[in-house]
Amino acid sequence: MASVLIVAFDGLQPAQVIPELMPNLSSLAANGVTFTNHHPVFPSVTRANVASLSTGLYPGRHGLAANTLMMREFDSTQVFSALEPNLAEVAAKTGRVLLAPTLAEILSQNGQEYVAIGVGTSGNAYLQNPTAERDGGATIHPEFTLPYSLHEDITARFGPWPDETRPNTPRMAQAVKIMTEYVLPERMPAVSLIWSSEPDKSQHDQPVGSDLSNAAVKQADEQFGILMDWLTQSGRAADTNVIVISDHGYSTIITTVNVEALVREAGFPPSGEPGGVAVANNGGAVLFYVTDGDAETAELLAEWLMGQEWCGAVTASDAVGEIPGTLPASVVGNQGPRGPEITMSFRWSSDSNSAGYHGKVFSTGGGPGRGQHGSMSKHEMNNVMLAWGPGFKRGITLDVPSGNIDVAPTILSLLGLPGGDAMDGRVLAEALNGGPDPGTVDWSAELYSTERRLKEKMYRQQIKLSVVGDTTYVDQGNSTLGWR
Repeated sequence: MASVLIVAFDGLQPAQVIPELMPNLSSLAANGVTFTNHHPVFPSVTRANVASLSTGLYPGRHGLAANTLMMREFDSTQVFSALEPNLAEVAAKTGRVLLAPTLAEILSQNGQEYVAIGVGTSGNAYLQNPTAERDGGATIHPEFTLPYSLHEDITARFGPWPDETRPNTPRMAQAVKIMTEYVLPERMPAVSLIWSSEPDKSQHDQPVGSDLSNAAVKQADEQFGILMDWLTQSGRAADTNVIVISDHGYSTIITTVNVEALVREAGFPPSGEPGGVAVANNGGAVLFYVTDGDAETAELLAEWLMGQEWCGAVTASDAVGEIPGTLPASVVGNQGPRGPEITMSFRWSSDSNSAGYHGKVFSTGGGPGRGQHGSMSKHEMNNVMLAWGPGFKRGITLDVPSGNIDVAPTILSLLGLPGGDAMDGRVLAEALNGGPDPGTVDWSAELYSTERRLKEKMYRQQIKLSVVGDTTYVDQGNSTLGWR
């Protein structure tokens, strides 16, 4: 049975996968499968998408709502960043970080192993295999490993990790070395993953298409080439299915908005107080948790948000009922026991930045002209997926909708293992050898829209989805605010 190697490039846009910037990735795409209609989950932030890659579920079901979030069973009044120290505390206090089995757990139950190496955030790495101490497999990161005892062994063998730089190539080179000298030849896991923090880290500092962004992309591609050369030279290419993904697309910041300060100025006190609101900033999106899930507070907050020029699509959880002008959180896969009462995507446009890359958006952080993501912009809700290997068709381009939620069930199918049927994602059978002709796959578009009359203006929003069978993908969501 062929193994699976996942190679992730944080924040890589489809428009960046061109021979001039990424010759190695472009070559793999030409000889494998290119998924042109691929989607992250919303919010289009890394850790929500890592959890969806790990579980095959929408955020509402896996319980990791965003990079910054609240878990009320952990702390009922404070939001926190989903980084390893905090997630380890969540696990210790509540018994679990994610609300469903991960790919790593399913592999373990079937006598197989999942090993991940990541040089992004510690939270990203932790979510790859949060139960490795108990279930086996491993996660390797510059700051820690799971199991924790492995960190000392890795450092003793490969030396200390290089300092983080922009681009973060020295750390990625170390990760490739560990992957090709230890993980693949010695542990030989059924599934392995290597996560490049580029071009995301560089694009948060400078715009997509800047000299720094282009250097980051080129150097990440060079490291990918080293990895692919090892597969060929070791004879492993013939029995390795390679899946290349990014976690989300990208936009350029219009301007930043201090949402929490504005919420307080509007009269909403901090979480824990009557009528209070906790604000979880996530770049292009903001999650709002109201004290005790109070429906009246949620309604007042939603109405206030809709009157702001930077407010895009707004969803509300079932717990607060139907709020005029909002759409249900379930439409975008965010309904669940840990979900916020209100979620807002910032308003966005398709304007180009100075390098010609489309997509501009308001943001909670960063700075005007720099890169950002998190929103429901179509430029952030379209990301990269490529596949190559003995299990995949060769030299084809698919426009059938797909998403990060499909990666886990597709891998389980490639390995002949159960577990995928319980996932929100689907097996990408049209890409597999022996699978159906892509032209025979039925899919459709759905449009959800609503509006609300405010005192002087009319707020209107639309969310567009693509649907394949029982699986839905968020294409985009935005709003308009005009005089009545």
